[in-house]
Amino acid sequence: MRYYTRRLLHTIFLIFGVSVLSFLFMELAPGEFFDEMRLNPQISPETVVALRHQYGLDKPLAVRYVRWVQSVFKGEFGFSFAYNRPVAPLLMSRARNTLLLTLTATLFAWLIGIPWGVWIAVRKGKWPDHFSTVVVTGLVSVPDLLLALVALLVAMRTGWFPVGGMVSLGSSEWGPAHKVEDVASHLFCPALVLFLGSLPTIIRHARTAMLGVLDSGFVRAAQAHGISSRRLLFRHALPAAAGPLISLVGISVGTLLSASLLVEAIMGWPGIGPLLLEAILARDLYLVVGAVIFSTAFLVAGNLVADALLYRIDPRIRGE
Repeated sequence: MRYYTRRLLHTIFLIFGVSVLSFLFMELAPGEFFDEMRLNPQISPETVVALRHQYGLDKPLAVRYVRWVQSVFKGEFGFSFAYNRPVAPLLMSRARNTLLLTLTATLFAWLIGIPWGVWIAVRKGKWPDHFSTVVVTGLVSVPDLLLALVALLVAMRTGWFPVGGMVSLGSSEWGPAHKVEDVASHLFCPALVLFLGSLPTIIRHARTAMLGVLDSGFVRAAQAHGISSRRLLFRHALPAAAGPLISLVGISVGTLLSASLLVEAIMGWPGIGPLLLEAILARDLYLVVGAVIFSTAFLVAGNLVADALLYRIDPRIRGE
């Protein structure tokens, strides 16, 4: 219980620090949301002053931060200048889409990457290992931006998959099965880009963790006692390699989330990415802070899940 309490307190302080830094960075950035209004001759300076007072932008930074924290406890997360509504509903509608994209890519990357890494570790030095090294190195060297642009170009040229959005026009009149198929077709390209971007990391870590276990003394001793290779792999080696692989969960979630924001903006997936980009360009303070806090919370949640799993399977952590 002490372990979970310590991790929870660490999470609270981390989110608090991220929120403070987000406010500071937005304050240091040049300009604000109402700067364009000042350039409009049809809007009087008094109107701009009244709007800044209405949204509290004429208050000191500390006062604005305290008011924002109060709005967090109310479930609002501040007020968006551009959308003229609380930030929380805006984020929740986009967060579901980002989670769908990220979790889909994560699921397939782990389902394929872990067995692949274990397979080539068992066949170290043979042609599957050499072939996989070439594939992994090639995927690592290609940036997510280029993968997204290539996927976008292929989808547009071939017409095999829709480009942009999450559903097709008129889909509200379709049946449930057709709706699911439509969402899946829109999801395929951005999820494929994230999958290809995260797969090499998982394969490499799985291979490294498995090789470390296979070269350990207890595995050699088990081999000397005549235990079959299959039983040795599934009953002894894989459980021993689970710790390093579980610790990879938090890293892979963070990598996928940061990549998904870019992929969403490029491929038109209606998630947090395009919303955050619009908020930054418009200098919509509370919307930017809310999107950053959501991304941080998602990353922290991934690490908490990994820590909880490690606590359950590793007696050394429970003994701390």
